Amino acid sequence: MKRTTIGIIIVAVLIVLYGFATYNSLVTLNVNADTQWKQVETQYQRRFDLIPNLVESVKGVMKQEQTVFTALAEARTHYAGAATPDAKARAAGEVESALGRLLVITENYPQLKSSDTVQTLMSQIEGTENRISVERSRFNQTVQAYNLKVMRIPSSIIASIFGFKTRAYFEAAKGAENAPQVKF
Repeated sequence: MKRTTIGIIIVAVLIVLYGFATYNSLVTLNVNADTQWKQVETQYQRRFDLIPNLVESVKGVMKQEQTVFTALAEARTHYAGAATPDAKARAAGEVESALGRLLVITENYPQLKSSDTVQTLMSQIEGTENRISVERSRFNQTVQAYNLKVMRIPSSIIASIFGFKTRAYFEAAKGAENAPQVKF
């Protein structure tokens, strides 16, 4: 009887310790996902800071392309007003679409391509787009690790008890697979 009681106590202690360890790892993974999303947002902000400079550099030469500039401004406004990561991702997709059209326009204007200012800004935007891509990928990897922990048994039991839910991956906006078209 004494051994049975000791055995039950040991099993109970191990279960409690497992619960604490699982809870702490879920918290850590969830915070890691939040942190990684902030990295994505940092790169979006870098992009948004560069875009007005590119637009101003190009604007004087291309007054007839005012719709692209308007679309960029509207997309930036949508991003600033977005409250959730999904809404921000959708707004960022709008920016990418408008920015793609702007970059195609600059390719079609030789006098712009030769401008040092435009070249420098385009290079900066290209670097920013690469950074965004890397951070999105890291975000999705972080979310994957978290989601696996939330869904796998036995940690899923602890996750459901404490209200941990799976998180959404970053997904490209609809139509992002299509190259932007610019019509003159």
